[in-house]
Amino acid sequence: MNKSTITAIPTFPQTLAQHKRSITRLKTSTLQINMGLLCNQECRHCHLEAGPHRSEIMTAETIQEVVAFAREGAFQAADITGGAPELNTNLPLLIREISPLVQRVSLRSNLTALSDGSHDPLRALLEKYRVAIIASLPSSNPSQADAQRGQGIFLKSIRAMQGLNARGYGQEGSGLELNLVANPTGAYLPSSQEQIEKKFRLDLKNKWGVVFNHLYAFANVPLGRFRLWLSKSGNLESYCQKLAQSFNPAALEGVMCRTMVSVSWDGFLFDCDFNLSQGLFMGGKKTPLSEGKPLLRPGAPIAVSDHCYACTAGAGFT
Repeated sequence: MNKSTITAIPTFPQTLAQHKRSITRLKTSTLQINMGLLCNQECRHCHLEAGPHRSEIMTAETIQEVVAFAREGAFQAADITGGAPELNTNLPLLIREISPLVQRVSLRSNLTALSDGSHDPLRALLEKYRVAIIASLPSSNPSQADAQRGQGIFLKSIRAMQGLNARGYGQEGSGLELNLVANPTGAYLPSSQEQIEKKFRLDLKNKWGVVFNHLYAFANVPLGRFRLWLSKSGNLESYCQKLAQSFNPAALEGVMCRTMVSVSWDGFLFDCDFNLSQGLFMGGKKTPLSEGKPLLRPGAPIAVSDHCYACTAGAGFT
C-alpha cells in the first residue's frame, strides 16, 4: 500500500507504534527460494506479476550459492516458489541438492504447470524426495477460479490433482502431502479457514474425487497485479481500509517473516516474498547470499511496509 494514494489509514509502522509492538526475527528455520518470475499463468491476484512473458529465472550457479547458504544456515525447511518453479529446468538440481540438508522440502505449485505430460520425470522426482506440494486454488467453484486465473485453469488444476492423488499425494498414510492454498477471488477478506477447508473437501471429493491433506486460507496482498486490479475496479482504498481495520496484534506472533528468509531468483535476501516483490531488502540493503548469515540473528529487525496489513488482518498469514 502507498500512503500517497491511501490517505485514510495510518502507516503500518504507525500502527505498530500505537500498539507498542515491533516485528523482530526469531530463529530462522525456513529458507524460501524464488526460482523466478516465469509462469504459465497470469493470475489477477499475483503480487509478483509473474507470467509467460517474464524471463527472470534462477541459474544453476545461483542454485549452488543457495545450497551453500543452506548448508551454513542449518535450516529445517526449504520452501520453493516462483512464478511457476516447475518451468525452471534447474528445479531438479535444486531438489536433489537441498533435500539432504533440510528435514522438509515443499514446492509451491499452481497445479497447471504440473499437468503437462512432459513433467512426468519431475513428478517422479518430487515423489522420490517426498517433496510436499503446496498448491494454489482460489475457489472450488470453476467459474470463480477461472475468473481469477484464466479460462479453463480450474479443470486443468483438477486433472493435476487427480494425477497427484494417483501417485499417493494427499492420500492418508502415504506421507506425500498435497496441501491447498485458497485466497478470495475479489476485494474481500477470507472467511473462516475451517469453513473453507470443509467446503473444498466436500466439493472436490464429491464432484471430482480429489482428496488433499490441509487447506490454508489467506488474504490477497495489495501489491503487483492485484493492486492494479483493485485500482482499476475502484476497490483499492476500501480494500486497504478493510485490511487496516482488521489489524490483529496477536497475529504478529505468527507471521512467516519472523522465521523465514526469502531468496530472490538472482540471489539476494528479503524478509518475505512480499518484500521481495517491493524491492524491500532484508536489513535495508541489497545483500547477496554470501554475506547474508549475520542478518539472520534472532532479534534482528524486519523490514515492514503497509502491505504488512495483509499478513496481520484477522487470523493472520502464516
